[in-house]
Amino acid sequence: MGPPPATPTGIAAALPLIAAASAAVAGGLAAFGMIRVRGSTAVPAAAWSVAACLALAAEMAMRSAGGLADPAAAAAARLAVVAVAVCPAMSLLGAKRPQHGVWQFIVATLAFVLVMPAISARLMRPGSLPDVHLIGRFFMPVLVLVGWLNFAGTRRALPASCVAIGQILLMRGFLPGARADAAGGMGLDALAAVLLAAGALLATIQTLAVAGRPAPPAAGPLAAAIDPAFVALRDTLGAAWALRLAEAFNALATTRGWPCRLRFGGIDETSDVSGGEPSCEASCETTAWHADAVHAFRALARRFVDDGWLSRHGWRETRNGGPRDDLAAS
Repeated sequence: MGPPPATPTGIAAALPLIAAASAAVAGGLAAFGMIRVRGSTAVPAAAWSVAACLALAAEMAMRSAGGLADPAAAAAARLAVVAVAVCPAMSLLGAKRPQHGVWQFIVATLAFVLVMPAISARLMRPGSLPDVHLIGRFFMPVLVLVGWLNFAGTRRALPASCVAIGQILLMRGFLPGARADAAGGMGLDALAAVLLAAGALLATIQTLAVAGRPAPPAAGPLAAAIDPAFVALRDTLGAAWALRLAEAFNALATTRGWPCRLRFGGIDETSDVSGGEPSCEASCETTAWHADAVHAFRALARRFVDDGWLSRHGWRETRNGGPRDDLAAS
């Protein structure tokens, strides 16, 4: 038998503690975020984020305590962490009522499928590294990229970039052509955890700053009613669902002849969206179509958020009726 491995000292010994503390901070901020997004279909994604951060913190704490010295055990633990880490992005892909609840079973199934190589290695081939299929090695970074692209065009671009880089660093052993050995590279693991914490902290600061800042003057009454909630929904669920909501709203606007369109940044209220001459009714500043458009947006938004969420994010609908069921179904 060879000599026992040298005990790390100094900075090397502190790296697992730094990583564990950073992951715990990220988990706490994700839990705060879960409270902030209550009433929206982003709650499950925030819960998956909390679980992923706590799993990473537990792995780093075990490494700090001298556990996971076996490379195979370390690789299996890391694959489990990575499998949970990609779940928030997957969860947001199904964040539309009423199927968003059932979608979480699909997300959990994905996590189980991704971690199966680790389970198989521990049960069938003790001491061997997890053998992740090439499809899985491509799918995990692609899912990270999809999650990043979902927020790259929003105010969450910088936090999303920090989180995406941190996730790629964590899964580096399971990328195409890499060796699934998570025992080394503690410095990169600590950097990944710090990036996750930085991303969570930046997102929290942005959320609190927006909440404490008065809304800028809107371009018109319709923008004043819709823009704050729409931009908040975009920054909560990402660009994919915001664009889908805008597409549905604009289809209604075209059908009903409203002189407005919902763009990525909010309402574009103009009297000539079709290239023709505006009608007298459409050109009036305060007309029945304003209320109809506001009701339509609210009905569409309720696929993702409830009234409590809307009221916390600047909803300014005049209370002259409830949402139109026919609009919600369109």
